[in-house]
Order: sequence, then structure tokens, then C-alpha cells
Amino acid sequence: MRPITLIGHMFISTLLLACSSATYKKTVAKVERDRFMGSWYVMAGRFTVFEKDAFNAIEKYQWNQKEQRIDIKFEFNKGSLDGPKKKIPQKGWIVDQETNATWAIQPIWPLKFGYLIIALDTNYEWTAIGVPDEDYLWIMARDPSMSREKIDEIIELVRREGYNTEKIVYVEHSKP
Repeated sequence: MRPITLIGHMFISTLLLACSSATYKKTVAKVERDRFMGSWYVMAGRFTVFEKDAFNAIEKYQWNQKEQRIDIKFEFNKGSLDGPKKKIPQKGWIVDQETNATWAIQPIWPLKFGYLIIALDTNYEWTAIGVPDEDYLWIMARDPSMSREKIDEIIELVRREGYNTEKIVYVEHSKP
């Protein structure tokens, strides 16, 4: 009997998720797409298997006008602040054109996952991203030196909105 590969596991998980009810649907009222583009430092969250043991984690969003999608570059150091650099390119599509707050993210073909912008600073200095089944959460900031107190305030805001904030992991970033 052959062991299930990571891709096989993700495929099975996707099928199970498709059969389960996605509970969380709240997003922010409006996201200015072009303002949201750029670099976001991942400060804390509940992460996928690909993000485990990540340091200096950063997501870079770039609007691809020709393809009408978001090109995403996720980069981090694996295992320590000076660990090997890992890069995971992804693609994203805006699903809700009215709010720009619901996306579909494709980490690898053919998989696509829901991506909800559930909190966003009015000045676009920080954001919280969730998924419909609440398994994952990303707290991100434009500045990698955001204080732990501020991160905890954002986590509390997300919790008050009804999103699962248990088992949060903080991401360490190199000092500038």
C-alpha cells in the first residue's frame, strides 16, 4: 500500500471541505484593490503546513492586469531568522467584485481556496485574513516591527467578530 503524498492529502482535504459547510462569511465592507497590493509581513496566525516554522514571512501581492488576477509571492526563512529562503508563488482571483474582500487563492493547480479579508485598518497598515472553515488565520502588517500589543489587539478584534482565534503562532522578523 502506498502512502498518501502531500498533494494527495490536500486533494482529499479539499474534497472533504467541499462537502462540509463553510461557516464564516463575514468580510470587510470594501477593499481598494490597488491600495491592498504590495508587501504584507505575516505577524501571527494559524498556518498551513507550508508555513510551519516560518521566519521573516512576507506576502507580496501584485495586480496582473493582463490575466485579471493577483500574483502572489510568499517568501520566508525556514527554521530560523537566517534559515534557507523559501518561496511559494501563488495566484489569486477576486471573487466578490463589489467588495474585493473575497478571493480564491491557488497555491498549486488545480486547488483553489477561499480567502476572506475579515479585518482591515482604514490606512491599510494591517489586515486579518481568514478562510470560510476558520482553520487558518493570517495577521499581516505593512511594517515588520508591529508591536505584540497591536497584534493582540487585532486578534481580539477578529475574535469579537466571531472568528476562531485559538492556537495563534507569532512570526519572528529580523530587526531592521
